[in-house]
Amino acid sequence: MGEKKSVNTYTGKELFGYLTGMFGQNLIYQVIAAGLVSVYLGTVLYIPAAAVSAIIFAARIWDAINDPMMGTIVDRTHTKWGKCRPYLIFFPAIIGVFTILCFMNGIYTNPGASKALIVTWAAASYIIWGMLFTVCDIPLWGITSLMTEDENDRAKIIGLARMAAGIGGIGTVVSFIPDFLKGNFEGKYNAMVDGVKYTQQMANNDTKKAAWIATVVILTVVATILFEIAGLVTRERVPGDAEDKRGIIDNFKIMWGCLPFRQILISGVLRSPLQLLMILAMPLMLYYYTDNAFDKVGELDGGQRLIKIAVIGLAVFIPQFAAMAVTPNLVKKFENKAIYNAFTVLGAIPYALIFVAYLIFKGDLLSWIGIVITAVCIGLASASMGGINVMQSIMIADCVDYEEFHKGYRPDGVFFSGQSFLTKLSGGIAALIQGLVYTVVGFSGKNLDDINYQLANGKHFFELDGGKYAAAMFFLISIPVAVGMLLSYLPMRKYAMTDAEHNDMLAALIERRQQNASEAPAEINAQEEA
Repeated sequence: MGEKKSVNTYTGKELFGYLTGMFGQNLIYQVIAAGLVSVYLGTVLYIPAAAVSAIIFAARIWDAINDPMMGTIVDRTHTKWGKCRPYLIFFPAIIGVFTILCFMNGIYTNPGASKALIVTWAAASYIIWGMLFTVCDIPLWGITSLMTEDENDRAKIIGLARMAAGIGGIGTVVSFIPDFLKGNFEGKYNAMVDGVKYTQQMANNDTKKAAWIATVVILTVVATILFEIAGLVTRERVPGDAEDKRGIIDNFKIMWGCLPFRQILISGVLRSPLQLLMILAMPLMLYYYTDNAFDKVGELDGGQRLIKIAVIGLAVFIPQFAAMAVTPNLVKKFENKAIYNAFTVLGAIPYALIFVAYLIFKGDLLSWIGIVITAVCIGLASASMGGINVMQSIMIADCVDYEEFHKGYRPDGVFFSGQSFLTKLSGGIAALIQGLVYTVVGFSGKNLDDINYQLANGKHFFELDGGKYAAAMFFLISIPVAVGMLLSYLPMRKYAMTDAEHNDMLAALIERRQQNASEAPAEINAQEEA
């Protein structure tokens, strides 16, 4: 039997530290995605849905330039820590500060305050936050291809990373915690603000803001500390380019010129509505399942409503984690393209059935049979999303090997900037679709005041205005996503790299690196003798 060649790979300590950092980073992401974007801007600051969508979409357009720029910077970074770790060491704290600043918008309600100023603050702070988040997001994913040379170990760390990111989805509780904290801030406001009478409605709104800010500060500080661990504990074991002088234009050409990577990018863009489920999961829980009274949900239906919400919540997350855990094992047995396409095509079915279930049951979705049917549909849909996310990261890492084998350089930063861009573009397109639908049905701006008033006075969300608000939410997490999933299959039908081809490339790369490493001391000695 031939001796198996040793490969550089991560230790258990490095793996744990990396996953801890991934959890912390995604906790921060959810504070912004589920807190600021999904709830705070629209239902606390009452910024119109169209304006919120415009802000998010403008940020995503900028990301189209900013993400590859950051990928270029990462690939040109050469320090004693490596090319990804410096950003993971020094930037988490800065991201934490700007996360909190995003919520410090209109700290008190001034009747004379300019709505334009509030919208400007929202736009500027969110775009700056997105740029800073990119500074760490690309290195955090890019380092997975630098921590190990072993393909199975890389699939393992990516699968676990997706699970850690998914667990970071617990940050969605940021939408609910303020309801429980607001009692600590009631009755603490002056009767006058800048000489203008301060109404009870204004006081209630400032109470909500204070509770939100307190929640965000606590979650962000904890998340930032956890995020920092990734940079302090990990190590880069795969050598990069000795000197990389490629510019951003060169890297755009590289991204588009690599056929398998181009196919992944196009597929990801077409699948953008997928993010609607995660964006709307918490608002759907808050409005449809609790009538905007989550702090009193334990009193509804004799306590059964809380159990029903837990069933739906578990359906959103548990199947997703299960798929993330299973997918690295599937990679050992089946072709990557086949796994990716199966999750894509089969996942479209349960997404479409979510809206079908709503049309059949409507308000009766709150019954136990409605809860079970909805949970099954959402669970299967969520599982497909989890599997796709893992496969996308694995296949992007394979594309880095593909490029190194054919061109002699490793574009870790640039290619994983593509993943970062896809994540944020998906969120932007999803928010644009959400804003459009919300604007059409009137679930936006000051009209939310009237909706919340009716709910507080005994109305049910599913019956408001003929049920159009509830129908809009269920439509959004169903039909656009199903269509996007089917479209995203088209570019991947004839994926340009088979698993056998990648295995041959990786074996050749490992041999090339080992040969270069053995030749390096001889070259140094020859130079010293000369």
